[in-house]
Amino acid sequence: MICLGIESTAHTFGVGIVNDKGKVLANVTDAYKTEKGGIHPTEAKLHHENVKDEVIESALNQAKLELKDIDLISFSQGPGLAPCLLVGLKKAIELSKKLNAPLIGVNHCIAHLEIGKLLTKAKDPILLYPSGANTQVIAYEVGKYRVFGETLDQGVGNFIDSFARHIGLGFPGGPKIEKLALRGKNYVELPYVVKGMDVSFSGILTNLKQKYDSKKYKIEDLAFSLQETVFAMLVEVAERAMAHTGKKELVLGGGVACNKRLQEMCRIMCQERNAKFFVPPNEFLVDNGAMISWQGILQRKQATKNYKKINIRPYERTDDVEVMWV
Repeated sequence: MICLGIESTAHTFGVGIVNDKGKVLANVTDAYKTEKGGIHPTEAKLHHENVKDEVIESALNQAKLELKDIDLISFSQGPGLAPCLLVGLKKAIELSKKLNAPLIGVNHCIAHLEIGKLLTKAKDPILLYPSGANTQVIAYEVGKYRVFGETLDQGVGNFIDSFARHIGLGFPGGPKIEKLALRGKNYVELPYVVKGMDVSFSGILTNLKQKYDSKKYKIEDLAFSLQETVFAMLVEVAERAMAHTGKKELVLGGGVACNKRLQEMCRIMCQERNAKFFVPPNEFLVDNGAMISWQGILQRKQATKNYKKINIRPYERTDDVEVMWV
């Protein structure tokens, strides 16, 4: 069986093609970016509308397949920005009808975890999932994927992008902050906000903005301090989840997981716990169609041609999903 998966939760329109053996045949993305300011849902939707057919064609070419070779269509159902999700939904239904192939909507967050398990061969991991809109610590326990810790306000990626926007950088800001941080030499004390198993970023963002506006600190030092503080928070709650569940594996997923310093801190923590650390290649950490395609394969028994039952779920939580494939 071959599945074509469509990812369109936020800034990225991606198409992946994966077979039921877990081989990734294609993974093509086109991301909305800005020189200044953050993501605008309507503009991101227009971006997706403009590139969707080209991305699908590129994925088919990369896989050396024709559309008629596709057996199953999957799409990211949520969580995400409704205007962007609708582009994926409508295209998925169009392809499903054209091919007379079943259709399945999947959860974006869980897809990050499952593609990580597939590519790294991790068996029963904790997933540290830091991305733009989402920041969660997830693991499978007692019949479903459960959230053991999460952000209380905004995702860590959105937090970093907000600070980047404040200092005049475009979207996405994460890679630019990472480059600045490499030149930072002095740690500037920032709030460290861990509440039980949860984290919060809004107060840190306000503090960073105030420090930047005071012109008393070098921007490189602020970027360095941002990463050291916030990533330590994420590693702390991930380690606590590992201790609570007794799990010995940690997998990273989500766009912020591309950050080399975060990876290094996670690796050190796992070494100290005699645990295994896994991180997929960057193209599978960021939003991508391959993870949606693989999740479609896993959930293929739930696929349908009853389009009246298919819709987007912008606010769906990870622990809302009924897990029938584990």
